Amino acid sequence: MHADLIITGTHVFTGLDDEAKPLSICVKDGRIQEVVAPGDAQRFIGPDTKTEDFKDAFVCAGLHDAHLHAFHSALYSSPLAENFLGENEADCVARLEPLAKRRPNGWLLAQGWREYRWNPPVLPSKHSLDAAYPDRPVALYSGDAHTLWLNTRALEELGVTKDSIAPEGGSYDRDEEGELTGIVREAAAMELMPRIVASFTLDEIAHAYEGFLKRLAENGITSICDVSLMAQPGLDFVRDDVYATLEKEGRLTARVHLFPTLLEDMGRFESMRETYRGPLLNASGFKQFFDGVSSQHTAYLHAPYTNAHFEGDRGQTTVPFSTMHDLVMKAAEKGYPVRIHTIGDEAIHEALDIFEEAHERFGLPKFGRNSLEHLENFQPDDIARLARLGVTASVQPPHITLDPGGPERDLGADRCQYMWPFKTLLAEGAVLAFGTDSPVVDVNSRGVLYTAVTRKDATTHAPENGWLPSERISMAEALRAYTVGSAIAANDPDIGTLEAGKWADIAVFDRNLLGEELADKPELILEAETLATYVAGREVYRAK
Repeated sequence: MHADLIITGTHVFTGLDDEAKPLSICVKDGRIQEVVAPGDAQRFIGPDTKTEDFKDAFVCAGLHDAHLHAFHSALYSSPLAENFLGENEADCVARLEPLAKRRPNGWLLAQGWREYRWNPPVLPSKHSLDAAYPDRPVALYSGDAHTLWLNTRALEELGVTKDSIAPEGGSYDRDEEGELTGIVREAAAMELMPRIVASFTLDEIAHAYEGFLKRLAENGITSICDVSLMAQPGLDFVRDDVYATLEKEGRLTARVHLFPTLLEDMGRFESMRETYRGPLLNASGFKQFFDGVSSQHTAYLHAPYTNAHFEGDRGQTTVPFSTMHDLVMKAAEKGYPVRIHTIGDEAIHEALDIFEEAHERFGLPKFGRNSLEHLENFQPDDIARLARLGVTASVQPPHITLDPGGPERDLGADRCQYMWPFKTLLAEGAVLAFGTDSPVVDVNSRGVLYTAVTRKDATTHAPENGWLPSERISMAEALRAYTVGSAIAANDPDIGTLEAGKWADIAVFDRNLLGEELADKPELILEAETLATYVAGREVYRAK
């Protein structure tokens, strides 16, 4: 049978071994028909077959971002908002000016600030925003997506006063006189976000998503896991309605796996699971949250933080163990996989306890594999236990260098040796799945690969020898984590490798990512350019 499309390259990485070799990928009806030596491709060529010879380029399965938050990624990379780290509080306020001119009415939104990266590293307050924007509500979302910085007008608009009581797991910061500072944390921030963004129309949001999808394709990313951002009911920002609109109009250019919040009532997920059964859009499992982030001392640790803010400061779970246990058991009984946000070592340990019991009672999930998300620092024995339980390690390599000096500051040298242990996880037989946690980190695929193989920051190339360099992995291992491993995290057996029967999701880069030149000078990884991206054999990106 003749192919619709044949893609040939000198360096084709199928993901089935560590090599890139000359191959031709024959595509029929959106799926890979055969992968053959270039000389054998002639028999698949008919009068309507399109052929693409990318010569010395690098061809691999489409990359898959296993953990991102599409709504905020789309919003904060669109003209509707701004995205910046800023050098300090005043600089962040100044950077809002272009948005204020672009959108003269309504909310001013931005994302990306991290006070511990500023000079000086101090928390901002509402006062600086009030001075510049006394009459407009302003909301700046932190880079780690756990904190809001609001002005007085925003607090008024949201009905938050000095007498307001924050929801469990969140807080409204107050100064020594009991006045609101404008800093809102964790669950309290998450509760406010839907009201802040409610002014945008579905058309505006869909257009922002379309821009984000274009950005994915430019990076060779053909599929994503859009995972819940917030645990509270109705606040997960998994916008299936936006994707459905794009799919209906033929504008959905990536494969999307939805992971809404795991709740006592599973009705929304089960409805989505029945509704979205197509190859481009499906509901693949649940997401829940067990702790916060180390930089804010909300990640849950076995022993107190090295720089404890108070005696016994070791964070806490976002929900009681019993609540998480019962939720996971209910999902396990129906065979549904669950992904749990776990950053601190005790959160990881207790989540594995729950998964272990679920496996003993109900076996492995019928519809995929359980996963832990982020996994920043381990208790040593839990590395092998995670692998033994078949729990996917869903990690984001750029997080390693996101807060220079932060791990040593918060956890100390002894615990740092068990942070983001990619090489050790692979040695124990665990499955690594790569993502970015966008908008926490940009969906720059080259940055993900570079940091995974060097343990260095993609912008500063620091530290010089890499952070915990013993945990560097090879480029082949990194690519498999970004393709095969992420497909496993998505519970999608039809993507991740280039082999017959799978969807023809393909990325083409302008240089051999497995070549000796890049191994000797890994900074060249960052200069790699995407030449073309295909989803089910459909070209969704072509370099100009």
